[in-house]
Amino acid sequence: MTRTSAFIYSDSYLGYKFSPWHPLKPERLLLTAELVKAYGMPGLPGMRIVEPRLATDEELRLVHDQAYIDKVRELSDPEIGRDYAPGWGLGTGDNPVFPRMHEASATIAGGALVAARMIVEGELDHALHVGGGLHHAHRDHASGFCIYNDVALAVAWLKRNYSARVLYLDFDAHHGDGVQEAFYDDADVMTVSFHESGMYLFPGSGFTNEAGTGEARGFAVNLPLAPGTTDDIFLEAYDELVPPLARAFKPDIIVTQNGCDAHWSDPLTHLGLTLKGFAALGRRLHELAHEVCGGRWLGSGGGGYQAYTVVPRAWTRLMAEMAGTELPEPLPESWRRLCGRFADNEVPLTLTGDEPPEPEEATLVNARNLARKGTAELKEQSRNQ
Repeated sequence: MTRTSAFIYSDSYLGYKFSPWHPLKPERLLLTAELVKAYGMPGLPGMRIVEPRLATDEELRLVHDQAYIDKVRELSDPEIGRDYAPGWGLGTGDNPVFPRMHEASATIAGGALVAARMIVEGELDHALHVGGGLHHAHRDHASGFCIYNDVALAVAWLKRNYSARVLYLDFDAHHGDGVQEAFYDDADVMTVSFHESGMYLFPGSGFTNEAGTGEARGFAVNLPLAPGTTDDIFLEAYDELVPPLARAFKPDIIVTQNGCDAHWSDPLTHLGLTLKGFAALGRRLHELAHEVCGGRWLGSGGGGYQAYTVVPRAWTRLMAEMAGTELPEPLPESWRRLCGRFADNEVPLTLTGDEPPEPEEATLVNARNLARKGTAELKEQSRNQ
């Protein structure tokens, strides 16, 4: 049987733009979509591009307070003339107010809902929603470049409408704090986050002792990683932790946050993954989805601040994994010309070409030790549940 997959995207996502100087650049989404198209993936059997829709207030209230939604809508109107609401996390350096902020954010949230519905109703096996992954938004305030928490919303919607057990896996370099918070006492949702330790990086949370509460004790899983963590260290920890947890939890669907700011060259973080590491992670996620939940897998974007040279290649390769296709080298020349209009450094020639610096031995030892220590602590916690 042909496996079906979709790329959830619209150029309307380019409206989620804080400022010309902000590190979260919407052009990364355009370049990803254009690379997916340049490789001809929308023409593959079972593969298509699906447009998002605007999430309703009722849907947004699954995760956010109405008062917060109202404040976002109010500040989205350029006629209001206000651009600062500190109690709501809006108008800060991380989250500047911008015109039509509510509409742009609610459309991204709606894209996650479109994908979730199509997967759970059997129209799709997999979907990749690169505009999403805004995992830091909280019930009553914005945080970390995130206005509405689309991934938490998709999880909550799946629970409400289909009583689904959801495994949420977060591989952004920053801890998935907003999603963890939303389901910290919910035993029908397991949240797993691999991230750079909060000792070094925003949001300063995500330690192994954050494990959930009540009946959900043990259903929040956090692996903090040291600066310099490489592909081998990261994937070893994944193999030790994630498949056994997934088999025990028995989810109906997997939702993943596939931020690629764990790349060694990312300007805001300090991990050491490569494009080949992201590809290997994608293969593991694909295999896991088919093993534990009939292939039902909703992937999203997230962080990634090498917007032109790393993000489009990482996410296009992830889309190819979902679509079950291999992509040839070198990169399509038409896309390289488009990328050259944005990139202020050399445009990449290949999909997987990467030249990470040789890590210092002390850095590797520290990274490996922290990952193994965290893995051991989490496995012990699991045995004690």
